[in-house]
Amino acid sequence: MASKIKCIGVLTSGGDAPGMNAAIRSVTRAAIFNGMRVKGIYKGFRGLITKEIAEFQTDSVSNIIQRGGTILKTARCDEFKTAKGREVAYETMTKEGIDALVVIGGDGSLTGANIFAKEYNIPIVGMPGTIDNDLNGTDVTIGYDTALNTIMDAVDKIRDTATSHERLFFIEVMGRDCGYLALNSAIAAGAEAAIIPEISIEKDQLAELIEQGFRKSKNSSL
Repeated sequence: MASKIKCIGVLTSGGDAPGMNAAIRSVTRAAIFNGMRVKGIYKGFRGLITKEIAEFQTDSVSNIIQRGGTILKTARCDEFKTAKGREVAYETMTKEGIDALVVIGGDGSLTGANIFAKEYNIPIVGMPGTIDNDLNGTDVTIGYDTALNTIMDAVDKIRDTATSHERLFFIEVMGRDCGYLALNSAIAAGAEAAIIPEISIEKDQLAELIEQGFRKSKNSSL
């Protein structure tokens, strides 16, 4: 029978996303309520290598639910991508008495966590934290909804300028290889077109879409 988990470590890794602090708070207070100790690991997986770890109490996560970013800081760690780096990380976990990890991050962070879990048979829970919404198995990732609403707030202001100057604006958003954020912000904004990685579009096709709008007496476009 597996030994009971008495202490968990929580970290945020990769790009920060709105809602990470709320996730840290939820994990910390739920674990303490259920009789476990919690240790916050600073600066992602790098904190396991550099031993930047602190004991968390209930009040350690007070007044953070509304804050953006992450109180645990975040960083990408090339050393953790190596077998030696993960060995050092595991040794730190053992010395700190950490039995399991909660990793809040995106695709790269959760991929690294999966490798680490398999190598050392560590219980790890991954919480999908990325504005890109590009992780399988979840409808909405932590940060996506806030990112979409932030885009819409900016688009509303850009539209005012586009209308005033009778111009066409191209708006670039985050998402890298995933067009989910671009597509849904385009739909919400009533854009003429959405250019996303999943679907190729020729310049002539895009030009025709824009010209169709102007033929309908539109004097500005997004």
